Amino acid sequence: MTTDQQLPPPPPLPPPEAPAPRQHGRLASEVMAGGSVVEKDDDELVGGWRGALGIALVVGLIGSLALFSIWWFVFAVGLLIAIFLHEVGHFVTARWTGMKATQFFVGFGPRLWSFRRGETEYGIRAIPAGAFVRIIGMNSMDEVDPEDEDRTYRSKSYPRRMLVISAGSLMHMLIAIVLLFGVYAIDGELEQRDGAEIAQVVAGTPAMEAGLLEGDIVVSIDGETVTGSADLGRIVQSNEPADIVAFEVLRDGEMIVIPVGLGANTDEDSPLFGKPYVGVASGGYYETIEHNIPSAAANAVTDIIPVSWEMTKGAVKVLNPINIFTHLAGTNDDLETRPTTLVGVTAISDDVGESEGIIGIMYLFAVLNVFVGVFNMFPLLPLDGGHAAIATYERIREGRSGKRYYADVAKLMPFAMAVMVLLLGLFTAGLYLDTFNPL
Repeated sequence: MTTDQQLPPPPPLPPPEAPAPRQHGRLASEVMAGGSVVEKDDDELVGGWRGALGIALVVGLIGSLALFSIWWFVFAVGLLIAIFLHEVGHFVTARWTGMKATQFFVGFGPRLWSFRRGETEYGIRAIPAGAFVRIIGMNSMDEVDPEDEDRTYRSKSYPRRMLVISAGSLMHMLIAIVLLFGVYAIDGELEQRDGAEIAQVVAGTPAMEAGLLEGDIVVSIDGETVTGSADLGRIVQSNEPADIVAFEVLRDGEMIVIPVGLGANTDEDSPLFGKPYVGVASGGYYETIEHNIPSAAANAVTDIIPVSWEMTKGAVKVLNPINIFTHLAGTNDDLETRPTTLVGVTAISDDVGESEGIIGIMYLFAVLNVFVGVFNMFPLLPLDGGHAAIATYERIREGRSGKRYYADVAKLMPFAMAVMVLLLGLFTAGLYLDTFNPL
């Protein structure tokens, strides 16, 4: 005897679980997590006179920069604000998407001062070289209490992970837009034109003998258009010493032609020894475009795209080990490929502040923020872009299966360490050049 009977539906499958974390050293865990993984109990937080002393030391260190240059101080404060806002981006989006953030620190190294509000410890550490937000469960190496698993970074959807990990760079872009808007609204926008502006005429050189002056705009040489300072050098080098070439220059709104008899470079240490020589230092030629408030806002937004592209190309050039070596060897003087550090940028800020004032500092900060935002998203661990690349790889592996895939990031440790070695080498080379061969 048979009866028709509908079978009950199978029970739902449990949600996929993150793989059990492997045992790794503290350094490996912190590299992959992007900050400290050590949590402190309330009785271990640093406060009282020790905390006050720590804060006083940091404030005193930063304030002492004003004794040497007010622009160094302004630059340092602006940099710390940008670093802080970078982490605010991560922190706010993490909380908004349901992730648990247990630490928010400015600086690295030992704690100088800290306090807890809710589930997050806030504070300052001894080395003011960055900041970090500790979000639990950044990857499969991060041990998390089972009850907190649904609040980990790794448990969230791909769009939420991408939002949180890119929020720091997005904050840098927002800072840059605000700064550019301020510059354009107050002082106008510098727009590059064809030509090379002479910044210096060396005494006793063919340029001085011919009558070239600082501020002259070189428009063409022997009828060939000069689009920038690199063109000026290229066209001069295409001739021979003792050749006479016609410099067409714009001076006080009037076009004049100045014949220049080329000399020969007599610096035996220069790679251009014996080559044609004029004796000028030049830069790009810019005109100021005035903006009203709406156009200043619009241009500040649209200019981020070309500036980001230029910063991307520049970062790739600087990361090239060949360029690093040639700069250290003294055979490369191309500033676009030269590694530099905050020491060099701070020195530049002094010159920019003295010549351009606060507007120049604002523009310098805008460009620096774009560079940091772009570089930070390079697909290299331990940068944020490395975590974004892992999230993207996991999403691709998941496909349309609907089953969560977790990458084994432990396998990427050798790659992450290689990147850290490269970045350390880049920093060391830049610091050496900034100290012994400043910009």
